[in-house]
Amino acid sequence: MVDITDMNVVLDEVRDALTAEDWDRAVALVEALRPPDQADVFEELHPDSQSELLPRLNPEDSADILEELSDEDAIEIAARLEADDLTRIVNEMEPDEVADLLGDMTPDQAAETLSSIEDADEILPLLEYSDDTAGGLMTSAEVVLHKDITTAEAIAHLKTTVPEAGIAYYLYVVNDDMRLVGVVSLLEIIVAPSETCIDEIMNPEVISVFANTDQEATARLMARYDLLALPVVDEKYQLLGVITHDDMVAVLEEEETEDIFRLGGVPDERVSTTVAPGIALRARLPWLVLNMGTAMLSAVVLSLFEETIAQLAVLAVFFPIVAGVSGSAGTQTLTVTVRGLALGEVSPRDGIGMLTREIMIGLANGIVLGMLIAVIALVWKGSPILGFVVGLATFINLIAAGFAGVLVPLGMSIIKLDPALASPVLVSTLTDTLGYLIYLSIATILLLRFI
Repeated sequence: MVDITDMNVVLDEVRDALTAEDWDRAVALVEALRPPDQADVFEELHPDSQSELLPRLNPEDSADILEELSDEDAIEIAARLEADDLTRIVNEMEPDEVADLLGDMTPDQAAETLSSIEDADEILPLLEYSDDTAGGLMTSAEVVLHKDITTAEAIAHLKTTVPEAGIAYYLYVVNDDMRLVGVVSLLEIIVAPSETCIDEIMNPEVISVFANTDQEATARLMARYDLLALPVVDEKYQLLGVITHDDMVAVLEEEETEDIFRLGGVPDERVSTTVAPGIALRARLPWLVLNMGTAMLSAVVLSLFEETIAQLAVLAVFFPIVAGVSGSAGTQTLTVTVRGLALGEVSPRDGIGMLTREIMIGLANGIVLGMLIAVIALVWKGSPILGFVVGLATFINLIAAGFAGVLVPLGMSIIKLDPALASPVLVSTLTDTLGYLIYLSIATILLLRFI
């Protein structure tokens, strides 16, 4: 195996071998890598080189590469392969990965591929479910034990089926109707006397999910209970398949990436540093236009106080401080709230408790920062009343930021919109607009009267 620090060197060597059409060397270099490293090297190659190299690899390695690549990259590569080459590779892939790949193909290509691959009966049930549900994540259960067999019979069954080690760590138990009734570990089967019945050592309190459960909720369930695998059942609690821990990791990474992109105002998580500028522009520009439109509210508020600003130009000096501090506070609260909603730690019914907490934090921050800014204004501009206005405005704005950071994402969650998508724009607009309104209102009332 090659150390990960040598990946750039390996990539250069693979490219040199491909340029020289030294296919044996290129294949040897790629097959010496671990699957994630194979995928990293492979996706850096020119599409023509990918199409030439992939069929020459060992089918197991080719399958590993397709499984490691993103869905978009995998489907593009599959579309360029000859039907026979694609069939050989797909036959080595996990059933759930095959189902995901087929689901992204054109109907004609999917039907042609499905008709030519082995174990199509295992894959067909997986195609019934959306990719973002538990049914879409599950793979077929390689080993299912009946509750009435003995441990000796279970071991004999394992030797016959030869399941993968990771999948066989948990073995699920069913009754005559294929209803899930328990779970037993491989270790328990091995150490129990050979004539012990499975239902005597199984744990009947098995955690499972329905096939239509959202993938994010499924991943949270597995993380909460430290599960290496999670069975998927239908409405009759009949076992449909199993979700493994590697699928959970992929889901958590996907959901976290999606939230990070959306908090940054990029609605499509596929828009990364590697896509064409035109695609990135189409994803980002509409949200920048929306942000510009909402920013007009702040401009409208400022226009309402043109006379105050004209008489007291010194107020403009503190605009960035008042708006910036409240905006940062709103973003902090928003991030905590969206994370809590994403992880299922909070729900709309927890709104009062969260709002109370953030108001208390806003009060504390407002007192400290308000006093600090008041002192800065007093020392800098030599005006006690100006320091009081700036400090009071900052104090009130920080409390308002706490309100906005909690109420906006909770409100969007109630109306079934993604809190991470539009919340940043709305919270930024509210904190800026309210910040200017509060600041200039106080200034109009106090400064014009006392100065």
